[in-house]
This record gives sequence, structure tokens and C-alpha cells, in this order.
Amino acid sequence: MAKKIDRHITEIRIHGRGGQGAVTTGQLIAIAAFYDNKQCQTFPFFGLERTGAPVEAYVRISNQCIGTRTQVYHPDMVLVLDSTLSDVVDVTAGLKENGLLIINTNKKPAELGIKGDLSNFKVYCVDATAIANKIFGSPIVNTAVIGALAAASGIISLDSINKAIEEKFEKTKGKKISDLNKQAVSELFNQTK
Repeated sequence: MAKKIDRHITEIRIHGRGGQGAVTTGQLIAIAAFYDNKQCQTFPFFGLERTGAPVEAYVRISNQCIGTRTQVYHPDMVLVLDSTLSDVVDVTAGLKENGLLIINTNKKPAELGIKGDLSNFKVYCVDATAIANKIFGSPIVNTAVIGALAAASGIISLDSINKAIEEKFEKTKGKKISDLNKQAVSELFNQTK
């Protein structure tokens, strides 16, 4: 029996800088969606492949087969790992009306200088950097922001995120790193709620 292609696909675009883990963020979101029994795909888009250069990663999530294989041009949700990217990249480009915009910052949306009318979006400013510094001792924000995404959207569950973290990190980085990442996700999830 052929799989039915879903006409509603949730598309997520992730903005980060090379070395911040935007690609890993996309992978963890997709793995979590898989654990939530959803279809998913994730892939990166690189410009200048060097540390600090703007990087994008994309995720698609659906309840049925995903036939689309292009970049994400009109996302439902955007995650911004580094708020200074708004100085060089239009992070709201193509974001659907009432779309979800999650920005890692300790500032208010009006203070960020983001292009476009933010009143068209659901904007969450979350301080993933503070949580990462507290837990890891460095600004590793890529896993923490997934907690904000889960809390703000409900697209993936906290339980599935924890399973994705275990799958991705326990064999390669150990249980301690896995547990710290789960803690970062949980803290930002609870703050965003």
C-alpha cells in the first residue's frame, strides 16, 4: 500500500553560526519527531563553510510521508541560535504569518533590530546562553533551544527529545554529557512554558 503524502508539513528553519551546532539541532528535532511517530527530514545549508559564518539547517515534520525535497523557503517556525545574525541575515524571510520565531537572547524583540514586522509572528526571546553557561560552563545553546521549541509549539515531546539526546550523545560523548543536555532542554522548556 502506498503511503499517503501529507498536505500539511511543518517546516522549521534554524539559523546559527558555523560551530554552534545548528545542524545537530536539526538532527535532534528530527530524531525526536521520529520518536513521536512522525515522518521527518533534516538537512543543512552551508554558505561559507567556516567557523562563525551564517549557517542554516532545515527540518520538516509531518504525520504522513514527506515528498518535498527542497530547501525551506516559507517556514512555520524559525529558531535563531545567535541573535547577532539578525544584523546580517533576514531571519524572518518567508516566515509564515503567525509563524513561531524563537530567538536566543536576553533582550526584548524590539531591541534586536530584526527586519520585518514582528507583530505578524509569535516571538519568544529565550536566554539559552545563560542556561548553557550555567550547565556546561560555555555557551553551547543548540540543545537548549529545542526545549523552547517543544514548549512553544508542542511539535515534539520532551520525552522524545530526551530519547533523541540519548541516541545522539550517549555512545559518543557519554552519559554525563547526555544528562547535561537533557537538563538544558528541560530548563528552557520550563522557562518557555
